[in-house]
Amino acid sequence: MLDRMFTIVAGRIAALAGQPLAFIVAVLLIVGWGLTGPVFGFSDTWQLIVNTSTTIVTFLMVFLIQNSQNRDAAALQAKLDELIRAMEGARNEFIGIEHRSDIEIEAIRAAIEAEVRANAAEHPAATVERLRNRY
Repeated sequence: MLDRMFTIVAGRIAALAGQPLAFIVAVLLIVGWGLTGPVFGFSDTWQLIVNTSTTIVTFLMVFLIQNSQNRDAAALQAKLDELIRAMEGARNEFIGIEHRSDIEIEAIRAAIEAEVRANAAEHPAATVERLRNRY
């Protein structure tokens, strides 16, 4: 239940924070803070207010943005995995490779590129023809 509630709240805050109005409000707050400088004599407390506020907001937003990106990436991977699974002739061994190490993924990518280059040398239009023949 806590996980679901966090997902809803994080999603809504991330959506609101990504709106142009949120940027305008942030700019207006900073301008307002700057304009109050002479009133407070540019005191240490005056500076501390904006420094503390921006640090807190930044700290919390990092977690919200990371959560949003993790959810988006997981959903995208699930969709891609389903496409691989559903397509005839697709290599099912690619499902779930995002869980492998960076070195393993780089080796897979290099092998695929080498395969495409080899196929292109033998049959320059083979890749395009293969895709066209699927439909």
